Amino acid sequence: MNIQEKYQFLLIDKEKDYVHFNCKEAHVHAYVFVLEDNIFRVLLERDGGLELPVTWSIAPGSDDVEVQGRPRMSTEGFTCPPFDLEETNEQFAIYTGSLKVIINKKGLRMTWYTMSDGEWRLFTSDRQTQAYNFNGELGSSLKHYLKRDIHEQYYGLGERTGELNRHHGRFRNITIDAMGYDAQFSDPLYKHIPFYITRNPKTAFSYGLFYDNLAPGYFDLGRELDNYHNLYRYFEAESGDLDYYMIVGETVLDTVKLYSWMTGNTVLPPKWSIGYSGSTMSYTDAPNAQEQVAEFIDLCEEHDILCDSFQLSSGYTSIEDKRFVFHWNKEKFPEPKKLAADFLEKGLRLAANIKPAFLAGHPKYEELKQSGYFIEDGKGDTEKAQFWDGGGSYLDFTNKEAYDWWKSQVKEQLLEYGITSTWNDNNEYEIWNKQAVVNGFGNELPFQTIRAVFPLLMMKASFEAQTEFQQTERPFLISRSGGPGMQRYVQTWTGDNRTEWKTIRYNNKTGLGLSLSGIYNYGHDVGGFAGPKPEQELFVRWVQNGIFHPRFTIHSWNEDETVNEPWMYPEATTAIRKLIQLRSMLTPYWYTAFYQARTTYEPIMKPTFLDFEEDLRTWEDNDDFLAGPAFLVASVVEKGVSERQVYAPKHEGGWFDFYRGTAVEPGSDVYLPAPDDETPLLVKAGSIIPINTAERTFKNKDQDERGFLLFPATSSGYESEYTLYEDDGISANWEKKHALIHLKMVTTSEAILVTTDVQESGFFLPYNEAIFKVVPTETRKLIVNGLEIRSGEKGVIQ
Repeated sequence: MNIQEKYQFLLIDKEKDYVHFNCKEAHVHAYVFVLEDNIFRVLLERDGGLELPVTWSIAPGSDDVEVQGRPRMSTEGFTCPPFDLEETNEQFAIYTGSLKVIINKKGLRMTWYTMSDGEWRLFTSDRQTQAYNFNGELGSSLKHYLKRDIHEQYYGLGERTGELNRHHGRFRNITIDAMGYDAQFSDPLYKHIPFYITRNPKTAFSYGLFYDNLAPGYFDLGRELDNYHNLYRYFEAESGDLDYYMIVGETVLDTVKLYSWMTGNTVLPPKWSIGYSGSTMSYTDAPNAQEQVAEFIDLCEEHDILCDSFQLSSGYTSIEDKRFVFHWNKEKFPEPKKLAADFLEKGLRLAANIKPAFLAGHPKYEELKQSGYFIEDGKGDTEKAQFWDGGGSYLDFTNKEAYDWWKSQVKEQLLEYGITSTWNDNNEYEIWNKQAVVNGFGNELPFQTIRAVFPLLMMKASFEAQTEFQQTERPFLISRSGGPGMQRYVQTWTGDNRTEWKTIRYNNKTGLGLSLSGIYNYGHDVGGFAGPKPEQELFVRWVQNGIFHPRFTIHSWNEDETVNEPWMYPEATTAIRKLIQLRSMLTPYWYTAFYQARTTYEPIMKPTFLDFEEDLRTWEDNDDFLAGPAFLVASVVEKGVSERQVYAPKHEGGWFDFYRGTAVEPGSDVYLPAPDDETPLLVKAGSIIPINTAERTFKNKDQDERGFLLFPATSSGYESEYTLYEDDGISANWEKKHALIHLKMVTTSEAILVTTDVQESGFFLPYNEAIFKVVPTETRKLIVNGLEIRSGEKGVIQ
């Protein structure tokens, strides 16, 4: 007999969007919400009510949520379609046209089915011995157990080290400052994203599970075994409520997009943020910091390195050897306004590092303490935690007055000085006292219950400060820590990685885990942040890899006090310059990829299986990734190689070597040359790639002329399409002022036929013609909008 069979659940009522059950023995109310035809939600509520009656994670198709959170029972934004409810002596059945859950009245054990070829097919179920922790039989924490198939694959969980498939792993769900982490083995890292995808390779069926819980906990995906149960996996949380979403898409990509939609829109960044962003801690830590930072501009100009922004590390806030947020060290930075103005004059924006913890010696510490703006220890006093350079206290962003104070400081101490962006750093909120409490917007809560919301509220406050200060321009923010919904506000990166060869390989996988978890705008510290200075070969390979990420930043804190800079190895500077110029040339491609991420929830970076799910080779472990709709990037991740073996997935039109234009058969392996100035790169046949054809230098970074690289399939009758997004690159009202260029390419045995269709919405294209360049091995005629032109000539856009 199952020991949880004593828990008999009864039907209370059926509402428009949910079914309500109750079990007196378990002291639990259970709700099954039908949010979409393919999204169900299960919420367990104790008799005393929800521990956290709001959520900050759910924002279907929205840009934001209220600072106090969204009512947890709300279904706003979901369509809540009609559904059927059936009851027998032993179970309930709830179903739509595509998703069905069977609920055993004893123990609330659930079995899930999907409609396929007119039949309901089982795809997963709760563990049948014990699935939930009702009255403490399974310990003191929240738990949800499911059956585990030994062949299943698990992907996601946000920012994780190691391989993409998480099966057999145990992962801690908590934010931590993992400086110098091992990219293959360390856990946890900086982010809290309790979402993962399960795929059954036998059936090729996949689904997502999202647990809307902000407390510390674990995912065990097969590391634990227990003789009294069959194979299982489980989610565990220290506190909060058990509230999970079952998400079923037709493909893995559909599931990712559904989850991303459900947690909110990816913010569209300004175009300048696509460029190389310089950064290093050593500049701002130096006694003559302003001189060293200013010299960076001169060196960019001297070496002709295209650079569009610079990240100002926290050394600008120092008093002696400690750092104090919102404090300018006028000895190191005597003229901060001039610094910002000088950077802007050269076309570079500054992003200033800010931290949410205040050291006990901070000039404003006592004032903030007296105002009650810090998280408290549960005994009526301010909670003190380990932080940089000693003990500090964390600002309580669930105190609305503290939240507004932070906004005022961002405006007064940064934006008024000419700083363009905020770099929200060290915001993991490492408070380990389980008695710590927060204001909770007037309803005191245990800190641990909502621990993961603090980086989100910090970035939201900074975001609001920037939008309020400069209402006509799009804000741009960076944040290291975060959780579900962080894509609504910021770009992120994978934290303080360590300089070693394997970091490139495993950082790529960590980033793809973020992509599979709805976080699309990310990158890595190129060259490695912590540890030794990268050797020349490693540094060059890292740059080759970094230019094909949404965020491209060279950042470091090397043990020998050297600095990772594009010109750090004179004999490699020419190659580095060329790689960064390639990045710059592809700006229209990247910008359109961001637009697609914002409007259609399309990931920018993908594992190859996400676009080629039916090609079983793509599910094998590899070091490749897709960047946007056209590129397959084959980064070099090993020392001492001169070529890279790449698998070209099965694609109807085939592939091309980006640099040489040679055709590559789909479903084949190819060896690509890997010189210092080239990232081994395949392009999908049929691709239309927008570029900036202007020869940009550091002195004329504003030059912009449009062109299109064409990679037509070698076969006749092949059609492909692409839509280019254009606007002024900065305005906040981009949704009302933009233009779209729809391009269609058709191949015949004699010609490449390209047609364009321009749709202008409040924004007029600054050009009416563009250069069209066909892959160099192509011999057919090129016809653009009915007129024959030679490859590399301008054609009319209409």
